[in-house]
Amino acid sequence: MTSLEELAAGLRTALGSDRVVSDRVELRTYECDGLAHYKVTPGLVVLPRDAGECARTVAACVAAGVPFVARGSGTGLSGGALPHADGVLIVTAKMRDILEVAPADERAVVQPGVINLQVTRAATAHGYYYAPDPSSQQICSIGGNVAENSGGAHCLKYGFTTNHVLGAEIVTPDGDLVELGGRAPDTPGYDLLGAFVGSEGTLGIATRVTVRLTRLPESVRTLLAAFATTDAAGAATSAIIAAGVVPAAVEMMDALAIEAAEAAVACGYPPGAGAVLIVELDGPAAEVAAQFAQVTALCEANGATELRIAADDAERALFWKGRKSAFAAVGRISPDYIVQDGVIPRTALPEVLHRIGEVAGAHGVRVANVFHAGDGNLHPLVLFDAATDGEAERAEEVSGAIIDLCIEYGGSITGEHGVGTDKAKYMPRMFTDDDLETMQLLRCAFDPAGLANPGKIFPTPRLCGEVPRRHSASDAPAPAEIF
Repeated sequence: MTSLEELAAGLRTALGSDRVVSDRVELRTYECDGLAHYKVTPGLVVLPRDAGECARTVAACVAAGVPFVARGSGTGLSGGALPHADGVLIVTAKMRDILEVAPADERAVVQPGVINLQVTRAATAHGYYYAPDPSSQQICSIGGNVAENSGGAHCLKYGFTTNHVLGAEIVTPDGDLVELGGRAPDTPGYDLLGAFVGSEGTLGIATRVTVRLTRLPESVRTLLAAFATTDAAGAATSAIIAAGVVPAAVEMMDALAIEAAEAAVACGYPPGAGAVLIVELDGPAAEVAAQFAQVTALCEANGATELRIAADDAERALFWKGRKSAFAAVGRISPDYIVQDGVIPRTALPEVLHRIGEVAGAHGVRVANVFHAGDGNLHPLVLFDAATDGEAERAEEVSGAIIDLCIEYGGSITGEHGVGTDKAKYMPRMFTDDDLETMQLLRCAFDPAGLANPGKIFPTPRLCGEVPRRHSASDAPAPAEIF
């Protein structure tokens, strides 16, 4: 097998020395994604500038039998871009060209390293924007968004990344460049693009993405409502949706998350609030005005202690500043934290938040809650100090207990951050052996050598070609080879 040193030398010849990083100190820059709880120094880092260089890198890895992991801006929160110690980290951050903005087709074509917010900035002059808006949209890349099927505050009304991707050019795990989907709204044949979006780098690497643009709304109105408790804020959320109103966003922050945001960005939220809701409506002006009156009345009926209505775009931006900065802001009140990403029915919010508080209290750990209340996507931040003996372990236990709660209430272990390294061990709690084996069959169809982002998603990866487990004596004998 070709050594990493030989692979690095070959890639330097093919791509240029500035594309390949092998210095041990420089490699440590890439040892984790946004979930710093897990760290691995990659064996080698390659920074391609176009699809051809990316394909050549993958082909070289395959020829050498070396695993590879794709990484964009590194803002992921599940360890999905965690490097392989004996592998190559392929960083697409230099592939940052917006190739086309076509408002007449309501499309844009971008390279994977393009920052999420840049797509909206490029489309705004034409009266359009890109709807998926993760909190990290100022720094996260489209390639990473596609890999994780990222959502954001406005996914309640507009859906996730998968709802806004029409086509992708990808490098397959054997180094070929292929097209999935296209510019048409719904291409014929098997939905390979749907399988690829959210596959967390295990089915290939996106090198060009065609995204759907959304027309800018005629009217946008934003409300900040303070409540004494998260129970009251949760009740208001359920009442809004039950009334038939589908806001663009309904976001909640509890007292601890508010404290962190105030310390970081001085967002000026109502002092003493046990929780705040940010509710945003957009669409035709007459419809927004009528629904905004409903939302205001429902917040008041459910115990809002203060209501603030954004008077202009500057005030609206200030409302969102606290919410968008919440994850990073927690660093002001805790040296370390784990971000979870479970999903529950929104009607279960009060009970689940109570139980999270009980679990945290029993373990002596604080939990700050900031999340997409409208669709029940929780983002509990489990706070700890790794320098104190036992705190990291207790935080891990609380994090796992939160995932168990989400499953117990009929939810999911992830809404938008992905499974990655962090939640792979929880997959059997949500899926049966048959489910996991079927997922592995799809993965093996794309990546028979098992080199694309190995060790992610599945708790006990099975090599392609191994015989699946038989479940009963009545099952037909498994074939000697799958592929």
